[in-house]
Amino acid sequence: MALTDPNSDTTPFFADDNEAEGSGGPEPEEESASGVTNRRAFLTVGVLCYINLLNYMDRFTVAGVLPDIEHFFGIDDSKSGLLQTVFICSYMILAPIFGYLGDRYNRKLIMCVGISFWAVVTLASSYTPKGYFWALLLTRGLVGVGEASYSTIAPTIIADLFINEKRTRMLSVFYFAIPVGSGLGYIVGSQVDKLAQDWHWALRVTPGLGLLAVLLLIVVVKEPKRGAIEARPEHSLHRTSWTADILALSKNMSFILSTLGFTAVAFVTGSLALWAPAFLFRAAVFTGEKLPCHSEPCDTSDSLYFGIITCVTGILGVASGVELSRRLRKRTPRADPLVCAAGLLLAAPFLYLAIVCAQGSAIATYVFIFLGETFLSMNWAIVADILLYVVVPTRRSTAEAFQIVISHLLGDAGSPYLIGLVSDSLRKSDSYLWQFRSLQFSLLLCSFVAVGGGGFFLATALFIEKDRHRAENYAHSGETITMSPVPSHH
Repeated sequence: MALTDPNSDTTPFFADDNEAEGSGGPEPEEESASGVTNRRAFLTVGVLCYINLLNYMDRFTVAGVLPDIEHFFGIDDSKSGLLQTVFICSYMILAPIFGYLGDRYNRKLIMCVGISFWAVVTLASSYTPKGYFWALLLTRGLVGVGEASYSTIAPTIIADLFINEKRTRMLSVFYFAIPVGSGLGYIVGSQVDKLAQDWHWALRVTPGLGLLAVLLLIVVVKEPKRGAIEARPEHSLHRTSWTADILALSKNMSFILSTLGFTAVAFVTGSLALWAPAFLFRAAVFTGEKLPCHSEPCDTSDSLYFGIITCVTGILGVASGVELSRRLRKRTPRADPLVCAAGLLLAAPFLYLAIVCAQGSAIATYVFIFLGETFLSMNWAIVADILLYVVVPTRRSTAEAFQIVISHLLGDAGSPYLIGLVSDSLRKSDSYLWQFRSLQFSLLLCSFVAVGGGGFFLATALFIEKDRHRAENYAHSGETITMSPVPSHH
């Protein structure tokens, strides 16, 4: 099968539900309009969820052993922030390419190639010797290839397997993997570092699991037909040019405003993901609860605790956000952006209190981080659902890519480096006091960004009804686009 085969997006490779037919086995389960049986569809979500968890686990393993990396290479805060920034920049630049390919060619094949490359590069990064920090930066940047090939495509496959509330539930399962995977990154990274007495081994856990993910993709996942389950088969939704797709997306106010709101989420989570464990460690050194790190391995208990909090708050946040949105939809069609706005506006004061209280009470700090991260996590599945129902099927991978570019360009691509840079500029001396104070002051920026993100989601609520109706009633015939009128809402 060629990647450029125009029919390849509905053709599975190596695995097909229809292979069982005529083999003398039990009668196969009836396929849905997507061309995939219900059983295969649920298994597909399970595989995609596993890979999503693995992606985020790998992404935050570095943050879990950051004090060791800083000591090993002798780098300051701004260079430490670059580790996350180069990865996000690579991921962000490559996302539109994979979004373009994902809307036109076999998505399963694209993911298999990307994840295989990611596993190899991640393993290579674990062999970086002292004095070659640039090599670690390079390999962490290349890791973005695998994540870009996956993150732009996986939600669109789920969208082609399920509709309505079932789609929302499946997306919530898929996005549970983000906070859980992130938390596991801290936990596994810190504990492997502790056991092996070498942070390099922390980066050698996920590559093997990545190759298992590729095997599961080949055996389990079947490419669904785009848009068929929404009673709009692919052949009636003609693909437009990439330029036309971008132009249409730029006029979709719900998509643009929710993307800007999600950018604020990315800024805050990106900053906390890299710096929270290091900040908690410095706070403990400042208060005399812990000794400073003079030799490897450093004390990584804060990474372990933060990882556990990230897992638990992620599950609570995603679940409560989806459930609250489901209940609120009975009262207003603007429920999704309103829940997202509430999550960010409630997270802001708790994150502020967590940062301010770090010098006085470790318990209060962890409690406020728990509450702030729970509210912050309410957005993940809902933002993805908004994108899928305000964008037509043939533009969804491009929309995912566009959202990734904007949210990372203005969000977590620069926020870890920016926080580190501000911290370095505020530091008046290299004392433990100023190592803590400078990072504390710079992290306060996250609370103000969260408030701005809440404002963007409130603005999204003004356009969500019109844009959803437009996407649901989209019809393309040649160069003419027709839409039925938007009904007034009473």
